[in-house]
Amino acid sequence: MDWTEITITVSADDLDRAADIAHMAVPYGIYVEDYRNLEQEAREIARIDLIDEELLAKDRSKGLIHLYISPEENPAEASAFLSELYKRSGISFSVDTKLCKNEDWENNWKAYFKPFPIGKKLFIRPVWESVDEAGGRIVLNIEPGLAFGNGGHETTKLCLEALEGLVTAESEVLDVGCGSGILGVAALLLGAKSSTGVDIDKLAVKTAIENGRLNGLSAPDYTVALGDLTQNVSGKYDLILANIVADAVIILSGQIRRFLKPEGVFVTSGIIIQREDEVLKAFAENDLKVTKRHEDNGWLCFECTGN
Repeated sequence: MDWTEITITVSADDLDRAADIAHMAVPYGIYVEDYRNLEQEAREIARIDLIDEELLAKDRSKGLIHLYISPEENPAEASAFLSELYKRSGISFSVDTKLCKNEDWENNWKAYFKPFPIGKKLFIRPVWESVDEAGGRIVLNIEPGLAFGNGGHETTKLCLEALEGLVTAESEVLDVGCGSGILGVAALLLGAKSSTGVDIDKLAVKTAIENGRLNGLSAPDYTVALGDLTQNVSGKYDLILANIVADAVIILSGQIRRFLKPEGVFVTSGIIIQREDEVLKAFAENDLKVTKRHEDNGWLCFECTGN
């Protein structure tokens, strides 16, 4: 079936905010064209010095957000909803729509996803790319498909970096809203005893299980279940991870302590800095004490313990 590609063009200054709104409205099938730091990212992430002339010619003052909507989900309604959100937020924009085949958008973003290091220990490798030398790092193989979490977004990066200092050989880990499963897989590769993931999206559950298999992981050490937040979750955990949006973190704050071991740590990200006070208020109301705060490009990650 033909899907609809919605392309939103905004000023580069508004791109991060516009992308956040798009992710809230359509939390899958999204990729962003951002050329503001093209040269730096080419060197640090793609590890290349020679950049294609077509890329260099891109307008750095603009950013493009591509969303892909299935026919069943009413593309016209999605476009109208996003337009209203941008107007309310004072973001100038233009919208273009066209039909596209599934394979056009399920694969075109892969050209921009290259192997890269994270933190001090991990090396993220998309399965369609080869890695000759990982510098002694642990290689995490990933095929995110349409699920969130390939390691490149600041929220995932912050969680992965926090994990490095928290995982032990005895760690039993729970990943709430696991998406692609990258955090749970990383925990096991870093030496955790077990990892359990849960996600409300059936596609994410399937993807997370497959990504475990790509890294040699399976039940009982690595399991993934379908559920909304802590629905279908039982037991107690040393580490609980949640890379989700602020509204979900606030709800989860009221549920998490009954799954957290006495000395356990709750690591949560996906929070834009503008929502920090609301999230901290929810932590305080639910006896969660922030022990560490991490920030990257306007995104926050917190490490919390039970008071």
